[in-house]
Amino acid sequence: MRHMIILFLGGGLSMIATDFAKRIKALRAATGLSQEKFALKIGMDRTYYASVEAGKRNISIINIKRIADGFNVTLEELFKGM
Repeated sequence: MRHMIILFLGGGLSMIATDFAKRIKALRAATGLSQEKFALKIGMDRTYYASVEAGKRNISIINIKRIADGFNVTLEELFKGM
């Protein structure tokens, strides 16, 4: 039973990362900035940001806030619709 819970939680976290990735990719596309230029704007390494946007990172709240600030949105607005 414990293994089933861990697998379920793992799948749920993966979905959150994927949803977050789609959201920030759409927001970045709306700005017209490349990944490199947006990452530079927020003081983040481009390869790290690209992996977040690809849904491959478990990102910290500090970096989530940095991304929100880069888009000039609140954390609530960043997660809206997810």
